[in-house]
Amino acid sequence: MIKGSFPTEEFKKLRTPFYYYDMELLASTLEKIRTEAGKSPEYIVHYAIKANFNEEILRAVSATGLGADCISGGEIEAALKGGFKPETIVYSGVGKSDAEIELGLEKGIGRFNVESEAELEVIDEIAGALGKKARISFRVNPDIGAHGRANLTTGTIENKFGIDMEQLDKVVDRSLSMKNVEFLGLHFHIGTQLTDMSDFVILCNRINDLQQRFLKKGISIADINVGGGLGIEYLHPNHLPQADFESYFNVFRTHLKTIPGQKVHFELGRSVVAPCGSLISRVLYVKEGISRKFAIIDGSMTELIRPALYHAYHRIENISSDGDEETYDVVGPVCESTDIFARRISLDKCRRGDFIAIRSAGAYCESMASRYNCRPLPGSFFGKKKK
Repeated sequence: MIKGSFPTEEFKKLRTPFYYYDMELLASTLEKIRTEAGKSPEYIVHYAIKANFNEEILRAVSATGLGADCISGGEIEAALKGGFKPETIVYSGVGKSDAEIELGLEKGIGRFNVESEAELEVIDEIAGALGKKARISFRVNPDIGAHGRANLTTGTIENKFGIDMEQLDKVVDRSLSMKNVEFLGLHFHIGTQLTDMSDFVILCNRINDLQQRFLKKGISIADINVGGGLGIEYLHPNHLPQADFESYFNVFRTHLKTIPGQKVHFELGRSVVAPCGSLISRVLYVKEGISRKFAIIDGSMTELIRPALYHAYHRIENISSDGDEETYDVVGPVCESTDIFARRISLDKCRRGDFIAIRSAGAYCESMASRYNCRPLPGSFFGKKKK
């Protein structure tokens, strides 16, 4: 089995399970994003904090000049602590509390992505009470059924996210009459783990039509936020360690029709950090069943819930063994029948104490960890960047 490169000697000093982050790969990925986005000066990239808010990761990302995409007041505070500048922070989410709105206004964040008329009214009221003016964009529900899992799709009609296209004119007109908000842009997000670039072409066409509609009304949009959603290669992380950023940004350069002076914002999360992370666990027991064999590891759904929650695939490697391949169910110790990482997969022969690496776990893994069964939260270990 072709495997990734891991400092297993250093792992022997650490308590498992823990997250290992390849900081050299992260640095290379960030440089690729800067290079491809930088081909268009009007492109501005934000990092989606929800993907991974480990402070070391945040500091590495913010140091490259990216902005932050936040979904809660806690994420705004994490972004600021992690070195992101307040004016680069955009704040989305369908259920912003009054305290979170106040926090955003007091910290001077760059943008509120407003998701309903009811939210618009509350932001205007709170901004007025604080003597502030809230800079806003409206999140639009473009009714696009992207090629992803149903539970990862966010842009279909009557979804909880965003404002439906037919209601948008009314809400924009309402904002233009308010004293405490400044309408600046439109925000879109159609889903996540998207690798079919045709989804983004459809989004561009929808945005173009919508922009023309507003221009005919004499309303100029200062910026367009196309969201994120770019997927990675979970099947072959060793062969394809980075997302296809070149094709992704080229889609928007080719198909999105911007107007002079307009900025285009992107909110990338999974594609930034997923490839650099792995959950490292040890084999506790190899259990021989009647018709199958189980590799019982000390990592569980409490550290990495995606397989249990989404039936998501992560490549799994035995990084301690060069033995012949055998077939295993890889399972955790939590008292739930869904605490299973994979069924009937080939691994190099497993023995008690072997290190198991669950790959492409840098996004939506550590950030979704829990303390179910009173298990401790996982630690983290950072591979050094080459000098």
